Amino acid sequence: MMEGLTGLAAVVMFLGMPTAILAMYTFYRVRKLRTDERMAAMARGLSVPMAEELSEAARSRRSGILLVAGAIGYMLTFTLIARIEPDAWMAAAFGAIPLSLGLGYFLDSALIRRDARA
Repeated sequence: MMEGLTGLAAVVMFLGMPTAILAMYTFYRVRKLRTDERMAAMARGLSVPMAEELSEAARSRRSGILLVAGAIGYMLTFTLIARIEPDAWMAAAFGAIPLSLGLGYFLDSALIRRDARA
């Protein structure tokens, strides 16, 4: 099973690095455009309200949703692959890591909401 891992790692790195760089550039560009827009509005004398930040509970809930959804997709993908290649069950088991992290974020969100009510 481990013989093909080097090739997989090479492909992931080859495709993943440019994707990560593109994502960082896009994030930077969007942020710069928002800042330029705010500065132009202030230069014209308009009052520009600050963008509202998400609450801590909302951030935890969003992280939980993304982690659980990603883990389920990852596990389903390797479950389908395991129908052909039985060794893929080992890879599918690694989906438990982001799944448990996502459930932890859901728990954190619930505890934050409970503390806010008290």
